Amino acid sequence: MHDGCILGIETSCDETAAAVVRSGERLLSNVVSSQIATHQPYGGVVPELASREHLRAIVPVVRQALAEAGQSYQSIDAIAVTRGPGLAGALLVGISYAKALAYALGKPLITVNHLEGHIHSVLLEEKQKGDFEIEFPVLALVVSGGHTHLFLAERVSAERARQWRANEGRGRSGEALRSPRREDADHGWKYENIGRTRDDAAGEAYDKVAKLLGLSYPGGPIIDALAKHGDPQSVKFGLSQIKHPNRGTPRDKQTEFDFSFSGIKTAVLRYVQTEKMSSSIESRRRAMGKLSRPKAADVLPLCDQKTLGLIASFQRAVVDDLVEKTLRAARAREARTLFVTGGVAANSELREKFEMRGAQEGLPVYFPSRQLSTDNAAMIAAAAYPKFLAQDFAGADFSAEASWAL
Repeated sequence: MHDGCILGIETSCDETAAAVVRSGERLLSNVVSSQIATHQPYGGVVPELASREHLRAIVPVVRQALAEAGQSYQSIDAIAVTRGPGLAGALLVGISYAKALAYALGKPLITVNHLEGHIHSVLLEEKQKGDFEIEFPVLALVVSGGHTHLFLAERVSAERARQWRANEGRGRSGEALRSPRREDADHGWKYENIGRTRDDAAGEAYDKVAKLLGLSYPGGPIIDALAKHGDPQSVKFGLSQIKHPNRGTPRDKQTEFDFSFSGIKTAVLRYVQTEKMSSSIESRRRAMGKLSRPKAADVLPLCDQKTLGLIASFQRAVVDDLVEKTLRAARAREARTLFVTGGVAANSELREKFEMRGAQEGLPVYFPSRQLSTDNAAMIAAAAYPKFLAQDFAGADFSAEASWAL
């Protein structure tokens, strides 16, 4: 059981992914089928189209992952699948396929929280480097197109882990427990969500601003590339200020480390209106429509200095907000290690500022590679390994949980 070879399946949003990971740390294959071309004309993910594309891609993607890993359906030890959070229809494609595969092969099935998968993408790669030791507590910023969360993670004692198994994976206060490492299979992790976005996720704000400015989808990579050519101080965007609690959200679920990105999006819109930039945006949008897969080099000539300054200032404001609140949370909760993961973790300015500020504060900061920052199945297979060791397998009666909390 300790040398488990797990096939991971991920279909939470717009990437159809499959991967094979051995022992929770040896990556044998990682295949991702992107839907960017499908959703690009709409400037964002269309859920119905995402589900349809998953149906088309899932069988060949899984076959390719097995082939690249030198494995067969019969040789794998277990199947892991994302249960949530994500788009319900997209999740159901992966779950239905994983259930059918597990039943036909007589293999155990493991369900994984997508957010925990992102945290394990850091662990997966760092453990491959060898001699990786974590100082606890760990603060993990999971930041992507659909999520902006801060999790404080601590190691749980063997006795507490036994209580977890006896109580079907829940601690006394209802928190989920997980085991992060092979050598700590009798231990687990406790996750405490200490911050979240009140509205748009950071990656969603990038996509919406890119659409507003007539840029390509997804917005993160193109804004990151163009921001290098603009003055980040040209537009004075401040850090977001959250003054009022969310209606319907319990006050004990709202913290000083919550994020909000709807305000910066509105500020960009107002700047565009005040500076009368609509005609240049429409001109750029028409030019972009003639490009099948536009790159930064194609887009740069279509942007004047005012636009580039706006882009750079927007990115500065978002990055500063993420960095400042995360480090403030790290100080307040005395975190010893910082993980930054999710699609937005691929942003070059975000990485640079976290590395610089982390070094100044003596806080080790770890990122996944850019390949494992975005949605992938390697992280799902890696996160499933502790459950595999504990034989914590799913029955046949579970379904997708679009808002599944970690």
